Amino acid sequence: MPHRTAFFISDGTGITAETFAKAILAQFEIAPKRVRLPFVDDADRAYQAVRQINHAAEVDGTRPLVFTTVVNMEVLAVLRAECKGMLIDMFGTFISPLEHELGIKSNHRVGRFSDVSKSQEYHDRIEAINFTLEHDDGQTHENLEQSDVILVGVSRSGKTPTSLYLAMQFGLKASNYPLIPEDFERRQLPPALVPFKNKLFGLTIQPERLSEIRNERKPHSRYASIQNCRYEVNEAEAMMRRAGIRTLSTTTKSIEEIATIIRQDLNLE
Repeated sequence: MPHRTAFFISDGTGITAETFAKAILAQFEIAPKRVRLPFVDDADRAYQAVRQINHAAEVDGTRPLVFTTVVNMEVLAVLRAECKGMLIDMFGTFISPLEHELGIKSNHRVGRFSDVSKSQEYHDRIEAINFTLEHDDGQTHENLEQSDVILVGVSRSGKTPTSLYLAMQFGLKASNYPLIPEDFERRQLPPALVPFKNKLFGLTIQPERLSEIRNERKPHSRYASIQNCRYEVNEAEAMMRRAGIRTLSTTTKSIEEIATIIRQDLNLE
């Protein structure tokens, strides 16, 4: 397989184009170089993008893959006429059939973040992100009742990235709380969490993987030793079983998979 470059072009942020394209490319055993070109919203920027695409075609010796969610027809015209890549117009592929099916014209709005000042959903998401940052790693017990979910588990089991993903993608207020040696000695959940048992969700992980992760942060420490990791994971899992908390192993799962399972299990919309 020759080297390929994949371009993600949009007259907005390019997040939709890149996300959609990654899902498609995951079906193939290739690892193209990825280039995102956001805010290509006029002819001048379109020609700049074309120069990059055509240069990549010369260097690679094969035509690049060009995924676009551009809605500006002037920009699209330049890309279609001038670029030497395989142009995949993702919006065009779906919008025209939907216009026909729905009997209405698309508004050709640029980007998912248009008019954010008027979007309650956007403001709710920002509020959720701020709440999640304030309640990361058990920093505060205040307003825990406002949490949509409270993640518990040993240190480095994936609580913080999962919490932030839930907040940023779905606008959920996600707190997270680490289980520490004092909790294992008492063999009970932290007292601050007991009133919110219905919001708790436990994350666990294989001790061997946990030791690898911790050694990247604190190599050759007791904190990262396999013996300590086995002890903490066993104690945490036993504690969560006694409390009747739903748990999930994060060992082989992506953040997206973890978040989806949590939302399903807790029925979080």
